[in-house]
Amino acid sequence: ARVSALSLAVLIEQQAGVETLLHYSCRDRNLLGIQSDLLGAHAMGLRNLLLITGDPVRIGDYPDATSVFDVDSIGLTNVVARLNRGCDIGGQAIGAPTAFHIGVALNPTTTDLDQELRRFEYKVEAGAEFVVTRPIFDLRAFELLRKRIQSARLPVIGGVVPLESARHAEFMANEVPGIRVPDELLARMRRAEDAESAAREGVAIAREIAMELQGSVQGLQIATASGDTDAALAILDGLH
Repeated sequence: ARVSALSLAVLIEQQAGVETLLHYSCRDRNLLGIQSDLLGAHAMGLRNLLLITGDPVRIGDYPDATSVFDVDSIGLTNVVARLNRGCDIGGQAIGAPTAFHIGVALNPTTTDLDQELRRFEYKVEAGAEFVVTRPIFDLRAFELLRKRIQSARLPVIGGVVPLESARHAEFMANEVPGIRVPDELLARMRRAEDAESAAREGVAIAREIAMELQGSVQGLQIATASGDTDAALAILDGLH
């Protein structure tokens, strides 16, 4: 079970004084619930959003739950842009407009890059202001994508996720839609002799990827599958 991302973002900003980026998915709320969440988030002081469609629940721990998907991430971008203009989903005035910074996701290793880029163009037209990529393991694929979106002139935040074990690497490569882990990285994780050395190798790989990305992105989003803050900090330490 996981706590609401919105509630946790508010808690972090209030208690730690750290600005957050709320990942908001279309999967778990209908359109009215989404609008209510967003207005509530703004009232609580949240300003930064990453708008995502969300993965189907069938690939998670609760496959019997219902995915809603009243809108996808393109529609959600339009909803937030409307709120920023002072209108709700029905076109009625909401009083003071919201002031969200709108981030959208982009996947460098999707199976259909042309479709991904078309969807990205729709998001830009709808009001996207910055991009956060899915986890990057294939640097060549990312560079190809980066060149094709340069004309949009949006800041890009590269997603970096350390692989935690050979099993985790295989799961990312074979079970997570749209994620590609190159064979050489899988081989490096398989060669690890034990869990500790596998975790170290995963951090080393993530640090290498982050260092390669530094010159071509405007920021990094470092996330760990198990919430291992030490691993995230180790990746950051290697960048100084």
